[in-house]
Amino acid sequence: MNTNKVLGVFFIVAIALSSCANIKKNKNTKTVIESKKKPNIVYILTDQWRGSALGYAGDANVKTPNLDSFSKEAVNFTNAVSVTPVCTPHRAALLTGKYPTSTGMFINDLYLPEEELCMAEIFKTEGYSTAYWGKWHLDGHGRSNYIPKERRQGFDYWKALECSHDYNKMPYYDNEDTNIKYWDEYSPFAITKDANKYLSEHANDENPFLMFISISTPHFPHYSAPQKYKDMYPTEALKINPNVPKNLEEKTRKELQGYYAHCTATDEAIGSVLAKIKALNLSENTIIVFSADHGEMMGGHGEVPFTKQLAWDESTRVPFLISYPGIHQNKGAVVNAPINTPDILPSLLGLTNSKVPNSIEGEDISQLIKNPDPNADRVALIMGVSPFSSSYKNPSYRAIRTKQYSYTRSPQGATQLFDNVKDPYQMNNLLDKPEFETLQKDLDAKLKKALKAVGDDFKPKEFYLKKWNYVLDKNRKSIDYWSWEKGNGVVQSPKAVSN
Repeated sequence: MNTNKVLGVFFIVAIALSSCANIKKNKNTKTVIESKKKPNIVYILTDQWRGSALGYAGDANVKTPNLDSFSKEAVNFTNAVSVTPVCTPHRAALLTGKYPTSTGMFINDLYLPEEELCMAEIFKTEGYSTAYWGKWHLDGHGRSNYIPKERRQGFDYWKALECSHDYNKMPYYDNEDTNIKYWDEYSPFAITKDANKYLSEHANDENPFLMFISISTPHFPHYSAPQKYKDMYPTEALKINPNVPKNLEEKTRKELQGYYAHCTATDEAIGSVLAKIKALNLSENTIIVFSADHGEMMGGHGEVPFTKQLAWDESTRVPFLISYPGIHQNKGAVVNAPINTPDILPSLLGLTNSKVPNSIEGEDISQLIKNPDPNADRVALIMGVSPFSSSYKNPSYRAIRTKQYSYTRSPQGATQLFDNVKDPYQMNNLLDKPEFETLQKDLDAKLKKALKAVGDDFKPKEFYLKKWNYVLDKNRKSIDYWSWEKGNGVVQSPKAVSN
């Protein structure tokens, strides 16, 4: 492991007259925690689940009974956003607590350098066991190749794959076995069954655990959802959002049927994990998070289903529920101030009374989690650094979200200003209207301040591609991951890597 990484686990000895010493386990000793251990963490990350597409969030179509119940046990961040609403950038920001312009991880299928200090490595220094299931999408060595332990960023137990959306025959690798395997049923069910087994086996461990359960649904293909769940959503009965134009209604209904079916099936799978945690009496010492890496447009504003990367709420806003030891009277509390992807890691560290490394750029808002205030406000910075693939034609952007407003700029100037409270479907752009001049100036100043804080000069996308030496495929306008299947793939990463 690179010397810049955190190495080992440090001894912490606290002497008190009325309690036992609290000693963390060092990897080279058999010393164990003798008093109350730090809380376990179970982080459930879904793929492309819109922040609005849940029963507790007000969606009249979808059935999510387990997550609806969990929302009454957790703190609900109603304006959680993805820092860059697409897979690899979100995951890199989540694991490092850093912004995409700082890590260079702003496009799919890049390799997150081994030198980056990541979530599992940090928690291991605090004595945690670490485990990962499902989609990774941070390895950059093709989407189906084996990922050796040294490239797993500190996760030890491992049943995962770089990327696949074949939910009914999902491939994965089992720890150090280099032979590819396949989950034997719909992947959310299979993955959570294995996670529940892990929970049962480690419930009484002396050290806490960090479990990261990465489920690939409800990302397309939507037609592949189990028929039982698709039958719950007759297309003609689905309510379509008012910002979906008539010419996309039919396609949107068709995709929503499978999308919601995946949501309901995934809700059932997640519910099994939540139930297992309760059955094992782990609730009082476990932090549980449910979230997603980004949303999707699903016809909104004339953007076809499957589209993300854009600054609209359908793309950027994600669910974020968090429960934690001692939540008590805060169960069901709502926080309208946004939480951004880089804020999550330092906030988890804050909730576990762990030191936040200097490399982390996100803000520790654990105090807001423990003292939820619906009237609190803050600024979340969103980055469209270099749109790629089908979004390549779209301009890059920087945006901010507060509890009420969204404001966006392209390199050519301001493009969007929405009051999301009065206009939840973002259909009335307030930009350059005289009565909102003061508000626009204030939001613009906040955006510039947020950019300055992370050292982002907001250059055209070509600047960032050149800075990090990224080459996009000329036809697909994305990093070439498919050539790995032919044996001639090339790793692209913020740091030089030998293939």
